[in-house]
Amino acid sequence: MTEIKSASDEEMAYSAKGNSDGNNGGLPQQGQAPQAAPKPYMTFAAGQVQQPSGIAGISFDFNYGARVTVPQGEYRVRFIDRKACLTVYDAPASGVLVASSKKYFIDFRIEVYEKDKMIFAHDLDLRSQKVLLKFPVGILGDILAWFPYAEAFRQKHGCQLYCAMDEELADLFKPAYPKIHFLKPEERPEGLYASYYMGIFFPCDDRLHQPSDFRIRGLHQNAAMILGLDEGGEPPQLSVKLLPKDKTRKIKEPYVCIAAQSSSQAKYWNNGSGWLNVVKHLKAKGYRVLCIDRENVYGMKSRFNIIPYGAEDFTGKLPLSERIDLLYHADFFVGLSSGLSWVANGVGIPVVLISGFTLPFNEFATPYRVINYHVCNGCWNDTQVVFDHKDFEWCPRLKGTDRQFECSRYITPEAVNKVIDKLMADYQLDPLVAEAGKGKATTTKKKQELIKK
Repeated sequence: MTEIKSASDEEMAYSAKGNSDGNNGGLPQQGQAPQAAPKPYMTFAAGQVQQPSGIAGISFDFNYGARVTVPQGEYRVRFIDRKACLTVYDAPASGVLVASSKKYFIDFRIEVYEKDKMIFAHDLDLRSQKVLLKFPVGILGDILAWFPYAEAFRQKHGCQLYCAMDEELADLFKPAYPKIHFLKPEERPEGLYASYYMGIFFPCDDRLHQPSDFRIRGLHQNAAMILGLDEGGEPPQLSVKLLPKDKTRKIKEPYVCIAAQSSSQAKYWNNGSGWLNVVKHLKAKGYRVLCIDRENVYGMKSRFNIIPYGAEDFTGKLPLSERIDLLYHADFFVGLSSGLSWVANGVGIPVVLISGFTLPFNEFATPYRVINYHVCNGCWNDTQVVFDHKDFEWCPRLKGTDRQFECSRYITPEAVNKVIDKLMADYQLDPLVAEAGKGKATTTKKKQELIKK
């Protein structure tokens, strides 16, 4: 049983330390990373080595790294990174399971020698094989960011792809991804050939589970790196597809959805008059403004954040499918660097994204990103800064000063409203005209054309 350690309480960060496997017939392991003490937030059972070699005592697979068993005797095991043309492991082995320390996708070749004569070799080939991608549970935005790379991985390798994840999220993905098999978090198929763990890992210099620092890659593109989809350069920009369960429009008036809550105060829009003025601006434009957060009040200790004044309360612990149905008919979404922004982007509507503690490359690409570079910004993507998930008021450079959270405090409502006006012009949105029944078809057609692009 392999333990994946967590450094996170929600959707910000995960830790992975320790790579032991307690289900290998009592064989000791070589080439493994050291254990770590923190309590795991998820366990991953790599299980028995799955693939027979045709040679007695030798079996192999790529479940949580390249793995090969050898019987007692004068054997040598070699792991080769075929893309790098580099031997990364070469050592004697006798009666052991040998496992690579690197757990992300590597185009491995496994070789086994007996008395310096090669008796077995296998090149990783995922085509038609059963491959598992394991996702954390209890998070939203991160998995929405990573999931489109799962489909790209399946298409690239032609494998039978299984994804283990929260059942509610799986239900959201199934309609748009019919060729992927979905499992419960701790399920695994029989005869598994390879498996990879999706996440962002702490400490940030962990190179066993991710090939580079996620802070310089961005949330979504770290998944591409783990799955080897970078092709030697920058990973592709991909967005998840979320289809509505019920396409029936339940609100006849034009409306916009917003979400103001998050999991850390640094992620909030900390401008005191920000949401108030944006809601006023949207309502003056002719929109109903629906707040679709899970909570209408959220915070810790002495700092709490309430639903924006003037917004309609559509908050609550509702199924995500209902959020998607509501977003599907919204003209656009205004939110933060958090899960519901990824949901809105997945639905295919324009997103105004307000964030100062992350840099724009950290999220999906949108021309309606709002950030102020005149003040402190981008601490999440600073390689000299480590996020403290236990500190709700985390502000690594300026905490305790009158400049705390200035990254978002100095994002003015006027700046956000200006971006909203640009979006409305780009999509030819005029809710006052649409409400009067004039030009509605043209507006809807223009919106659909731009979403497709």
